[in-house]
Amino acid sequence: MQVVIYCSLAFIIGFVIAWITRNQALNNIKKEQHDMTGFLEREKLGKERLQREVELFLQRENELSRKLETAEKMIRQMDSDILLLQKHNEETEDMLKAQNPEIYALKLKLIEAGNTIARLKAKESPAYAK
Repeated sequence: MQVVIYCSLAFIIGFVIAWITRNQALNNIKKEQHDMTGFLEREKLGKERLQREVELFLQRENELSRKLETAEKMIRQMDSDILLLQKHNEETEDMLKAQNPEIYALKLKLIEAGNTIARLKAKESPAYAK
């Protein structure tokens, strides 16, 4: 009879120990699962944030590319306009020189005088003294 009691008691104690061990293992697994879920959620939020940043970067890049293309077109147009103006000025100079050489000579002297005045003013300015 004592053997049956000892066996029953050993069985119950073993069952309680196994149950406690199992509960601890399940609690550890639940904790790890909770930690992993939090980690995955943070990673997911980080990924979404990076995707938004990439989209914003691409939008800015496209906007800057469009602005650059517009600026390049304007520069090409301005260069073309400058060339046309230079050509027109040369034609006007040639016409003036051919029709009124005295006026053309006076014009050149006036330009040279203006340049001389500008050089003298630059020499007298404090910025030039440095």
